[in-house]
Formats: sequence, structure tokens, C-alpha cells
Amino acid sequence: MPEKSLQKAKEWVAKAIAFYNQTGQAVALAEFSNPKGSFVKGDMYVFVVNFRGTMLAHGANDKYVGQNFMDVRDANGKKFVQEIIQSARSKDSGWVEYVWYNPVTKGDLPKQVYFEKVNDLIICSGDYKEMWKSQSSF
Repeated sequence: MPEKSLQKAKEWVAKAIAFYNQTGQAVALAEFSNPKGSFVKGDMYVFVVNFRGTMLAHGANDKYVGQNFMDVRDANGKKFVQEIIQSARSKDSGWVEYVWYNPVTKGDLPKQVYFEKVNDLIICSGDYKEMWKSQSSF
């Protein structure tokens, strides 16, 4: 992933955390799931899971909200939410790569997601590899 995309994912998570701290959990989770809100742009969006694997917010698909993703597998069979949760338990922030549906291209693509633990939540955002080639700046 180009450095700009890595930085952009971190910036989105930092922005989401600041918004969460400013507005509180209920307002923040609603805004993170708003497809026309400030946490969704093209194929970049914020999503939030708890440590039980429940999706609490998702900018690209609000039907995911309330669903348990603990055993959900990506296109290659990887339990990526489990990996995010395990990593967040041990190091508070990090990166996880998996293959996921891209809402812009309408296909499965490799995606790298940055996450940070905030209280009992894990706030995440990332970018798709296919898009890395065409991005010149943000």
C-alpha cells in the first residue's frame, strides 16, 4: 500500500476517534454508519466492532450493523475480524490484510485495514489494493 494510503487510513481512524470522544458512542456509531456522512468517501469508510465480534457501525453496508462477524471469513477463508480482535487485545492498534468486497468496483479485492482500540470498541478503516495503483494524492 502506498504511504499516502497508509497515512489516510490512520487519519480516518484518528478522525473517527476524535469524533467519538467529542460526541459519545451513540452519535458516533450512527454517523459512522451514515453512507452520506463524513466517514464514507468512495470505497473508504469507517467500521467498528466490539470484542465479541459484533459489528457496531459500518459505513458501506448498514445491514452489517448488529451482526456478529467473529466467524465471518473473507474471500480466501480468513477470519479477519478474529485477527483484528486478537491484535487489538495485545497491542491496541495495528494492521490486518484480507480480501473483501469493494463497494465501488463491486468485486472482491485485497484490503489493508488500520485499527485502534478505544475503550471496548475497535475502530477501523482501510484501503483496497486495486485502488492503490490509481491514487496520486488525497
